Amino acid sequence: MKLLYFGDIIGKNGLRALDKFLSTYLKENDIDFIFANGENLAGGKGITKKYFLEAKRIGIDGVSTGNHVFDKREIYGQLKEIPEIIRPLNYPVGTPGKGFHIFMKKNMKVGLINVCGRVFMKTLDCPFRSIEAIIGSLRNECETIIVDIHGEATSEKKALGYFIDGKVTAVLGTHTHTQTNDSQFLPNKTFYMTDLGMVGAKTSVLGVKKEVIINHFLTSMPFALEVAEEGLATINGIELDIDVDSKVTSYKVINQDV
Repeated sequence: MKLLYFGDIIGKNGLRALDKFLSTYLKENDIDFIFANGENLAGGKGITKKYFLEAKRIGIDGVSTGNHVFDKREIYGQLKEIPEIIRPLNYPVGTPGKGFHIFMKKNMKVGLINVCGRVFMKTLDCPFRSIEAIIGSLRNECETIIVDIHGEATSEKKALGYFIDGKVTAVLGTHTHTQTNDSQFLPNKTFYMTDLGMVGAKTSVLGVKKEVIINHFLTSMPFALEVAEEGLATINGIELDIDVDSKVTSYKVINQDV
């Protein structure tokens, strides 16, 4: 199977850019599944059913999230009806939603797991032990498993990659909105990349208007998040070619302006 996974989509601008990119890309490439991190879909912060359905309309099968997943209150109840929106697995018991989902299409299955890192971020349950607790049972249902670790620290992401190396198909990082140049195969053939990057305005600070962020650093005053809407958008992600043994045989890093 062939699978696309995009970094954090930043607001409507990111969705419009991805729609434009996919309208051409899918004509030239045979893709089976499309995923993205969607925690910034709703105005650059949070996600709702409305924005997920817009993402689904352009071809995205499912979205992982992260520390901003609950920024919009309406998502609390919506997570129950939309299992394709996955919140981090390591939120405490009782939190709405689920941390994994199995997607099925054309007699193929892909399991998607989402965890949040804890270094320089809000303290949650241990992402390592949270995955360890479910990985065995999930592998009985689905051999192809993709993990999105949403976190700040490269060390934490890389350590998780080694921790589950050989037990999952790929470990892909999100959250920093900056694509890393370290795509690789770990010793036991799990594919790894520290951060996929983002889908958002090229002339921006991580997808936000540069003037807003510059002023914040100059004054230390709070700011209202304003998604950058002008100019070219950067499309960051990865295309994975996965064989019948659920191993990545080849990949293509996506870094394109539209």
